[in-house]
Amino acid sequence: MLDGAVLLWVHGGGWHSRDITDVSLFADLGLRVVHARYRLSGEATWPAQLDDVRAAARAARAPGRPLLIAGDSAGAHLALHVGLRGVDAPGDVTGVVALEPPVDPLAADWPRGRSEGNPWHQLLGHRPAPGDPATLDCTVTTHVGNGTPVLLVHGLDDAAVPATQSLDLATALIGAGHRVHVTVTDGEHGALDLRRPDLAAAVGRFLAQVTATAPAR
Repeated sequence: MLDGAVLLWVHGGGWHSRDITDVSLFADLGLRVVHARYRLSGEATWPAQLDDVRAAARAARAPGRPLLIAGDSAGAHLALHVGLRGVDAPGDVTGVVALEPPVDPLAADWPRGRSEGNPWHQLLGHRPAPGDPATLDCTVTTHVGNGTPVLLVHGLDDAAVPATQSLDLATALIGAGHRVHVTVTDGEHGALDLRRPDLAAAVGRFLAQVTATAPAR
C-alpha cells in the first residue's frame, strides 16, 4: 500500500528559514515525496503558512491514494495542523509524521516560547499570550479530535524545543481518540537521522500500519 502513496514533506527552519533534511527514506519505502513551500514569517504571519501547506497538499494528492504529511520542527508544526484540521475537511489526511514539533508556545515549562523575538513571536507578529485568538489557533493541541494517526519523534537532548512538547501532545491526542506512536530518543534538535535504524524502523512500521487501513480517497 505504500507504493503510490503520497507524502508531503514540510521543511523546518523556525518558520523564518528553510532547512534541508534528508528525507530519502520515504522514497525508499515506496512513497511519492512532494516538498511543500510556504511563506516564511518574514513574508507573512499566521495563518498564511497553514494556507500554503494546505494548497501544496491539494496539488500533491492523487485520487485513490493515501495522503501522508510529514515535517521537521516548524514543518512538523504545520504538518500536524494540516493533518489534524484536514486539507479540505477533517479526516482527509491518512497520517502525520512529526519530528521534534513545537506545539504550544504557552507551555509552562517553555518560557522561551513567549520571549521577545522568539520564532513564535515572528510567526504571529506579536508575542504569544493567553486568550489571544491567533495564539490559540496556532497551538496544535487546540485541534485534536479527528482521529488522524500521528507518529511523534523527539530527541531528549533537544534544547530548542523540549521533548515535553511531543509528550504533552501525545497525551492530548490519546485522550481525543487518536492512534499515536511516540519515539523519544537521544538526539539534539535538527540532528535526528531518519536513516538511523531505530528511527527508520519506527517510521516504516507506522506508515505501513496507517496505509494498510487507509480508505480510498
